Order: sequence, then structure tokens, then C-alpha cells
Amino acid sequence: MLKNLFDLTGKIAVVTGGSRGLGLGLAEALGEYGAEVVLISRKQADLEEAVAHLAEFNIRASAFAADLSTAEAASEVVARIVAAKGRIDILVNNAGTAWGGPAIDQTPEQWAKVIDLNQNAVFFMAQQVARQSMVPNGSGKILNIASVEGLMGHHPKMTSMIGYSTAKGAVIQMTRALAAEWGHHGINVNSLAPGYFLTKLTKGFLASFKQDVVDITPLERIGTVEDMKGPALLLCSDAGRHITGHTLVIDGGATII
Repeated sequence: MLKNLFDLTGKIAVVTGGSRGLGLGLAEALGEYGAEVVLISRKQADLEEAVAHLAEFNIRASAFAADLSTAEAASEVVARIVAAKGRIDILVNNAGTAWGGPAIDQTPEQWAKVIDLNQNAVFFMAQQVARQSMVPNGSGKILNIASVEGLMGHHPKMTSMIGYSTAKGAVIQMTRALAAEWGHHGINVNSLAPGYFLTKLTKGFLASFKQDVVDITPLERIGTVEDMKGPALLLCSDAGRHITGHTLVIDGGATII
């Protein structure tokens, strides 16, 4: 039956930045379709709250606190998860941060912080999950959360996010490269590129530009976490088993005009 293609029963799904916002929403989607969800975030208190939230929906979830800005942290937390769960079937690379301000004023420290979490952590998590679980097991789904900021130039009237845009562009190319390299191991690597979505990270940024964004969006609305759930489920399940190296844009059509 067609619905069986979306069934994730028995799968172990790791979601980085999973304690709130988009990450928690994606965890809800995967958990609703049967996956056991493992959340990674920096703050233990936030993780415990997220696990309790998922339990209200009868979703099995556990949490591991980690700062993913270093390669060593990625290696360690993946090893802990594999030791506890036996394997990792799905990785959703969602953790990220942003800094807004003129490119000419950005400090090396601000640049490094954004690149470390939005770009380097995505690679190191994918590398370690592939090395410690997916390659030996001959299967896996990796979903990287990119952004339309990685596909287009930033509008000069809006606050510059040069580090974020650069990192998300790298994630899109990384997705293609890893998909090509790991396909023969049975690993699908894809990414989602949301447009301007209402999240805790973007709420302040959108306050000044919300109507401008709506005006340039054919569907005349701002995206929400709910708009990401279906596409994520497709690319993390057997329904998307012949899709790899693809970046699915979810922006209400804003980038087509």
C-alpha cells in the first residue's frame, strides 16, 4: 500500500537542533510516522521539555546534549547514540544560527560562529553518522536543512546575513557531493531550502520585512513549521527512495519571480 512507503516504524531518527522550532516540528513529523526520535541540542533543560512534549503525542524520544560546533563533539555524540540505540537510520541536520549585519562590519568571531554551526557541523555530523552507522549498515537517509539564502543573492534592503547565506550555499553543494559519493552505500542525501519562515530565529528579522516578503511571494503567505513536515517525511522515508542529491525549495514560490 502507498501509505507503507511513509512508514518509519522501527527507524532511529536523529534531529539536531531538535529541542524547539523547526527541529522539534520535524521530530514530530517523523515520530508520528513511527520513528524513534533522538534529539540533539546544547541545553539539557530544553531537551527534557521537548522529550516531554513529544511524549504527549505518544512519540518515543530521547535526548543528548551537545555543542556541535566541533568535529570532536559530533564524533562523540554519534558514538553515544549508536551505543545506546544500535544504529542511526535517519539524520536531520537542522541545528543552525545566524548573525545579521553589514558584511563589511562582520568580525572573524561572528563569521566563525555561523560557519562552524551552519556548515561545518552539518558535514561532521553527516560524516560521523555515515562512518559509524550508515555505511556499515548499507542504508540511511540524511536530510540537511539549507535555505533559499543559499540559492540567491540577499536583497539589499534587508539585513545582510553573509555568513548564513554562504554556509547554506555550501550545504546545498555538500548535499550533492555526499549523495554522489555515498549512493552506492544505499544512503540518500537531500536538503530542504525553506524561504522566510516564522520561527524563533527569524521572528525579529521578519518583523520589519514581513509584508515585503508576502508581497513577493505568489502564495501570499509566510511559511510555517507545518509546511516543512510533509517534504521532510518524503525525503526521510521509502517514499523518496529514488531521490538523492536534491534540494527541495519550500518558499511559496518567492524564488520563481
